[in-house]
Amino acid sequence: MPKPSVGRIVHYRNFGTPGELVCRAAVITTVHSDGTVGLAVLQPVGASFSVGHEQDETSKAYGTWHWPERIGEDS
Repeated sequence: MPKPSVGRIVHYRNFGTPGELVCRAAVITTVHSDGTVGLAVLQPVGASFSVGHEQDETSKAYGTWHWPERIGEDS
């Protein structure tokens, strides 16, 4: 698993239409010593900035980030 670093593109789990969790593209803006990151989240109507997000590759819960899934690549 890659190590998070500033400038990397990730997916952030956010609410889209009411009650629906969606992935939004985000850019890591800072990496904290506790392993959380700050993100610039790219929303359909603009960007939002926030800090303290944990990585969650398993359940991909609301408010967490994960690496983008690889689509159409041979393993």
